Amino acid sequence: MADRTLLLGGARSGKSIAAERLLSSEPDVLYVATGGHDSGNAEWADRVAKHRARRPATWGLAETIDLVPLLEASGPPLLIDCLTLWLSRTMDAVDVWSDLGRADLVDQQIAALAEAWSATPRRAVAVSNDVGSGIVPADSGTRLFRDLMGRLNTTISLASDQVLWTIAGRTLPLT
Repeated sequence: MADRTLLLGGARSGKSIAAERLLSSEPDVLYVATGGHDSGNAEWADRVAKHRARRPATWGLAETIDLVPLLEASGPPLLIDCLTLWLSRTMDAVDVWSDLGRADLVDQQIAALAEAWSATPRRAVAVSNDVGSGIVPADSGTRLFRDLMGRLNTTISLASDQVLWTIAGRTLPLT
C-alpha cells in the first residue's frame, strides 16, 4: 500500500516546507503545483520562485489540477501543493461562483480525487489549508468554499495513512 500523508494548517504555517522535508530523502519527486499562473502578479511570482528555490533540482514539476491521472499512474512520489488552490481552481472550472447550485459538480470532483487518493500506488503527500477554524463568512459563495474545503480535507484525511497539523513551523501528528 502506498504511503499517503495530508499536511494541514493555516496560511503561512510552514506546511509546504514540512511536506518538502517529508520527501527530502527521495531523489525523484514529482512536485504538483495546483496554483496556476498569475502572470503580472509580482507577489505571486515571488512566492513561486521561493518554492522552486527550496526544491532539489532532481524533482520534476507538473502544474495542473488534473490530479486523478497522476494519482492513478505509477511513478515517483507526488507532492501536491496544494488542495486549497485545487479546490479554488476546480470551482472556477465549473463556474460555481456564478451559480452556487453547481456545487454538486465540485463534490463529484472531490469524490473522484478521494477515490484516486485512496487507491494510488505512489507515495503521496498533499498540503491543504484548514479554513474552517475562523469566523463564518458573510457571503454565500465564501461560505460554500469553506464548506467544500472542510469536506475535501475530511475526505482526504480519512483516506490518508498519516495526517499532520502544522502551526508556526511545527508539525504535529493527528490521530
